Amino acid sequence: MSNNRILSTHVSNINNPSTSGQARTQAGLNEIWDDLRQGIEAVYQQQTMNKNRYMILYSHVYNHCTSSNPKASLDTQVPQKNKKNTITSQSEGAQIIGSELYRKLQDFLENYLEKLKQTGTDLVDEEVLKFFTKKWEDYQFSSKVLNGFCSYLNRHWVKRENDSGHNNVYEIYNLALVTWRLIFFRYFSNKVTNAVLKLIERERNGEPINSRLISGVAECYVALGLNETESKQSNEPTLKIYKDYLEEPFIEDTERFYSRESMEFLRQNPITEYMKRVEQRLEEEKKRIRLYLNESSESILLNKCEEVLIKKHLDLFYCEFENLLNDGKNEDLARMYDLVSKIPDGLNELKRLLENFIYTQGMEAIEKCCDTALNDPKVYVQTILEVHKKYDLLVLSAFHNDKGFVAALDKACGKFINNNAVTKKTNSSSKSPELLARYCDLLLKKSTKNTEDSELEDSLSQVMIVFTYIEDKDVFQKFYSKWLARRLVQQTSASDDAESTMISKLKAACGFEYTSKLQRMFLDVGVSKDLNETFKRHCEQIQQPLNLDFYIMVLSSGSWPFQQCHPLTLPTELEKSYQRFTDFYSSQHNGRKLSWLYSFSKGEVVTNCFKNRYTLQASTYQIAILLLFNEKTEFLVKDIVDMTQIKMDTLVQVLAVLFKSKLLVSDEEDIEEADIQLNTPVRLFLNYKNKKFRININAPIKSDIKQEDEKTHKNIEEDRKLLIQAAIVRIMKMRKVLKHTQLINEVLSQLSSRFKPKVPIIKKCIDILIEKEYLERLENEKDSYRYLA
Repeated sequence: MSNNRILSTHVSNINNPSTSGQARTQAGLNEIWDDLRQGIEAVYQQQTMNKNRYMILYSHVYNHCTSSNPKASLDTQVPQKNKKNTITSQSEGAQIIGSELYRKLQDFLENYLEKLKQTGTDLVDEEVLKFFTKKWEDYQFSSKVLNGFCSYLNRHWVKRENDSGHNNVYEIYNLALVTWRLIFFRYFSNKVTNAVLKLIERERNGEPINSRLISGVAECYVALGLNETESKQSNEPTLKIYKDYLEEPFIEDTERFYSRESMEFLRQNPITEYMKRVEQRLEEEKKRIRLYLNESSESILLNKCEEVLIKKHLDLFYCEFENLLNDGKNEDLARMYDLVSKIPDGLNELKRLLENFIYTQGMEAIEKCCDTALNDPKVYVQTILEVHKKYDLLVLSAFHNDKGFVAALDKACGKFINNNAVTKKTNSSSKSPELLARYCDLLLKKSTKNTEDSELEDSLSQVMIVFTYIEDKDVFQKFYSKWLARRLVQQTSASDDAESTMISKLKAACGFEYTSKLQRMFLDVGVSKDLNETFKRHCEQIQQPLNLDFYIMVLSSGSWPFQQCHPLTLPTELEKSYQRFTDFYSSQHNGRKLSWLYSFSKGEVVTNCFKNRYTLQASTYQIAILLLFNEKTEFLVKDIVDMTQIKMDTLVQVLAVLFKSKLLVSDEEDIEEADIQLNTPVRLFLNYKNKKFRININAPIKSDIKQEDEKTHKNIEEDRKLLIQAAIVRIMKMRKVLKHTQLINEVLSQLSSRFKPKVPIIKKCIDILIEKEYLERLENEKDSYRYLA
């Protein structure tokens, strides 16, 4: 701003001349206009004006507006009959007049602008911008000064005219803007706007420009945007001029520019470089708005840029997406996500592509390790976890953990975990939960390579990731229960805390009912410890010691996944302990029956028949057979059957282990299990030797393991039928009447958290409930059911 602009344009603190001690003059317009016009010309010529001169001009306007001399001026806009009503309470009853002065000010501004525009007629491009912005800056400042010493006219006469409904009367500053718009702006608008667009294009092409020229034009266009009725009451512009004359052509020009540039760039560069270019261009456009355009244009401009640069080329983005996934280009994937996310629904296709890609990767990973994974749960589960970890990190880093991409990861993992090469090879959809339960057993069982507690906790958390995707959670529950029972009974758990932690995780995931039996197992173990202490004290009190280390576990039949064992005649060495405890327990608990699980029982036998003394860790069946050799050193198999009552199919497996350990021998060296017959001789090998003095010969019976697995699967199917029937009854009790399809869908929905019911099984369960008279088919609608209370 030039140094001669020493006056403030704010005059709110200037008092009326009459109240500041100056003599009030009755001034007609003709008497004051020449001096007033000269002052106004000086203002618009940017001449220096001191405060005294400013006050003289202010007084001219004030004295004229408050003049009571009827000859002074004729106010044609106010009817004569209303003159008495326009007398103010000030100025000794003077009328407020001003229409003639207002017209002269308007004429002055029109004449001034007509002359001014002639000086820039031949200017184009940057020169016309310099001319336009400089003249606008000067004109705006001068008009504010003019508005200042016409403030009395604004506050009284203009206000009265507005209140009377004369919407074509403005405060003097707004009058100046309207006049500029009608004369100067309309004449130069096309040239100025075109020059602005050329300047912006030069900048987009990398040339340095004077951005102040553009911001000056934008500020002018905004200031000219009076509302459509051109009301004087609103001080806020409507941006109409700015939008019509600058924003709209600017957006159109932007579309043309980037349409051309994007096509040319893509012809010469890969999509990865194009994405970097788009990022750069969008940042440039944001900066452009901040530097020299109105902030209201930001969303419109960016939407147009995104449409031209991204939306029109989405197919290219989608085609490149899988290549980037294959190459592990996470940075480029993140860039693609950020760009495509700007387009409504643009990410949907990326989510679909990601889901398919992860599914394919998971299927291929399991296919590679299928043969090993069939019998190695560690390989199977860790293969799944590697795939999940890789793409979970990708979703986190490249896709900002977007819910839609997390869902795509979850869907893909759910599909390949529940249906893959391993499940197809075993023809069992329940293979995944079974292998996961076995993997848990490996983690939680004592071994020579037991991990630290923190590592074990982390491994269990990883298990829960896979568990989340398992559809048949009831299958996992059954197998986990089976392996947990073995660990507790055989006392092979690596850590009670780890066992409790895992159960807590399962409870958090599936609820109390899911883990109730598992928790009851732990309760039984604790109760058994107390029971053994009580039994030990009982034996001491009656002074009948057992003379052996005897420990018993009493398990609730409804909570433990064990089935009745084969019969066994206990040797006399064990019979006394067996009978003593049975009597003790019966005396403590009337009505309870003990069923002994010999196949899960074990003990230790100390040898005195060999050169060295050995301690053998053996199953109850093995102990019963070995103790027979205290009587003599050779038996026939049929003799052992008669004396122990062990079934032949079980006995041959027990004898096969004892033959293999070389404790027992037969006529045939290296006798196989299939070769053992009733008349096969069995002898104690008196020359037995072993480097170890403590030897574990306890091996599980294969037939029992097979039967357990078959029983487990059978129990799963039976439990599922009961769960389906219970769900149907719950639904029908609430709905009363329901169509077949709706009932099927609701059953599937209710049970999906536990397992995925097969529709034929649901239909079969419906028929069972109809037979049991819980439901009936409607007579007129055979596809609908009614609940029978």
